[in-house]
Formats: sequence, C-alpha cells, structure tokens
Amino acid sequence: MNEAVDLGYARVDLGRETRQGLPEIVYGPGKRVSEIAGIVTALLGRNTGPVLVTRVEPGTAAEVGALVSGGAYDPDARLLVWRPAQPVEHTVAVVTAGTADGPVAAEAAAVASALGLRTVMVRDVGVAGLHRVLAAADDLRAADSVIVIAGMEGALASVVGGLVETPVIAVPTSTGYGAALEGVTALLAMLTSCAAGLTVVNIDSGFGAALAAYRLTRRASRAQTGPAGEESPRTADTTTGAYR
Repeated sequence: MNEAVDLGYARVDLGRETRQGLPEIVYGPGKRVSEIAGIVTALLGRNTGPVLVTRVEPGTAAEVGALVSGGAYDPDARLLVWRPAQPVEHTVAVVTAGTADGPVAAEAAAVASALGLRTVMVRDVGVAGLHRVLAAADDLRAADSVIVIAGMEGALASVVGGLVETPVIAVPTSTGYGAALEGVTALLAMLTSCAAGLTVVNIDSGFGAALAAYRLTRRASRAQTGPAGEESPRTADTTTGAYR
C-alpha cells in the first residue's frame, strides 16, 4: 500500500492507487521533460488506472509524447492522459460564469472525463444575466454533481447552490479587475456563501474540482455495493447522492 519507487529526482507513490483508487497525478510545471516521462513510465508500468499530467504546455506535451507513447493531449485543458478510465454512470455539469473562465472549465471537464465521469458543459451563465442560469436549471438538476467556475465576485456558486440538491463544487477563478484580487474575492465569497454545503477548492483549480467529484462518485458507488460486491443495505441515490 505504501510502495514507492525512487527515481532520484522523484519518489513516485505507487501505492496511491490501492489507497485511493487512482494513481498519483503528475503536476507538470517545474519538471523537465525527462522527469515527466520517467514518472509517467513508472506509473504506467506499476499501476493500472489512468495516468494524468496537468498544466502541460504544448511544446512540453509534444516532447513527452515522443518519449512515452500512447498518450493524448488536450491543449485547452493543458492535460496529458494515458489509459483514460471507462465511463461510469455519474454526470458532472461544469458551469462557467463567463467565457474568461473557459481554461479552468476545460481542465475540470478533461480531468473528470479522464477519470470516467460523464461531463456536460454549461457556458457563460453568470449572474449579470440571471435568466441565463435559470434557463439551464433543469440541466443542472439532472447532473449528479455540479462544478461551478466563477471569477469576479463569485456569486454564481451561491445561485446554483440554491437551485439544485446535488453536491456543488465551487471553483473561484482569477478573472476580474483590481478588487477581485486575482481570485481572492471570489474565494472568500464562495466560502461565506449562504447556500449551505458548498465544497470550495483552490483558485483556478479545475483539477481539484474534478477530483472532488471523483471522490464523491467512489463513495456513492461503494455505498451501492458491499465489500464483496454484494448489494449494500444502504443504497445510494445516484441523482441526489443521498442514502436510502
């Protein structure tokens, strides 16, 4: 469970897949091409699940891909993926307040998809035109979880949190003018939302939101089946995430 391999420049956590159901995910910035390739190779050889490298620029992605075959690159999400997971019956709606939030949404959607979650994009429904998000309310309610991505004052998370019963994961973005403080204003607004029960992740962390949705999915799936794969007496409602 705690197995690791020492590559000299990195100690790769090979036991994370056993502990958490997913191999270690690689953060690309600050690493050499050879280092990324070495870590990915170790994960592909010792784990069985999807292998992801986040925040990878196109040139670096091309060089890594030349060293480790079989990967796919999403330039909008800046994400490299090997062995994406098979789809599961869990839909995540990724909602943006504005077009400028698109890169963070792309990361959230691409990571969620690579982990097997079904994704639906709802773009540009910020609260300055409240009718836009209200028009999308049925689509949001149909999802098993909702990722809300907003900068400026971050109000969209509170609005969506008041419209749906499913888990809402809020992502503040660094979009906005001076007093937006590069996402700090949206972060504080989401943390102090009057829509109780929001999960709030770090500024611009589409990746963090996707992983939160993934963890919710695993817990709901485990509730449906017992440790030996038998039906659990507590069955998860896959629409609401509640137990019955």
